[in-house]
Amino acid sequence: MKKLTGAITALATPFKRDGSIDVEALRKLVKFQLSEGINGLVPCGSTGEAATMNSEEYQLVVKTVVEEVRGRVPVIAGAGSNDTLKAVHFSLLAKQAGANALLHVTPYYNKPTINGLIAHYKAIAKAVDLPIVVYNVPGRTGLNLTSDMTLKIANAVDHIIGVKEASGNLGQMMEIVKKAPSNFSVLSGDDLFTLPLLSVGGHGCISVVSNEVPRDFAKLIQYGLNGDFAKAKVLHYKLMELMNANFIETNPLPVKTALSLMGKIEEVFRLPLVPMEEKNKLVLKDILKRMELI
Repeated sequence: MKKLTGAITALATPFKRDGSIDVEALRKLVKFQLSEGINGLVPCGSTGEAATMNSEEYQLVVKTVVEEVRGRVPVIAGAGSNDTLKAVHFSLLAKQAGANALLHVTPYYNKPTINGLIAHYKAIAKAVDLPIVVYNVPGRTGLNLTSDMTLKIANAVDHIIGVKEASGNLGQMMEIVKKAPSNFSVLSGDDLFTLPLLSVGGHGCISVVSNEVPRDFAKLIQYGLNGDFAKAKVLHYKLMELMNANFIETNPLPVKTALSLMGKIEEVFRLPLVPMEEKNKLVLKDILKRMELI
């Protein structure tokens, strides 16, 4: 697989009012992303509320995205679990649905040792012949994948092609960039850290804000990859308020609310997620108006 670079959207999953998958809205969302120049899509991640999907719904979402993409950009399906057998199960479903690669969060709650992590990723790689991006998000998992741990996994497990780094530790990210194999992608898992990471050799971002502004975010990253940091910085500060607003409450509440206000999806979440507090929704709406997104 070609090295992963650029702006890759952690895609929100639209639901109908009855809570079922809104396939038509999902297709339109993918078409919007592609028309705006996005470089890749990640269905069924945490932004996509995959934790509340059953196997049939999961496969439907991945298959729908794959069908709309038609090979134009990579589809990297979130398939993570803190149960290795479940992680393998969803990985197999993703492969059957046509995904090009997998995104696997470090097992949450269990807090495995490095040996357990290597065994987890080896089991997935042995069962499913697809490239794997490791996802480090200690705020959700309770486990920080240090630079040494990331590099050990990358060197020990076949098919590991990159990391989505959402530790908020730029020094840790730099260590990975410095020491990783040449074909290994270091992708920001936090929109706000994308520009700093690009400036030290990072390769892109698996993004929330690109749900709303794919064209500007893709341009930001392309400028950074080309070394034009003056132009990248302009876009970074243009988008920074929205990047922050997307986390005014738990992701994906703000981004799905924004997409609803933009007329792209219904404002529907699955429990235990509930709609945003009205005061925060007003803040988000004001930002979207000033950015001329609504």
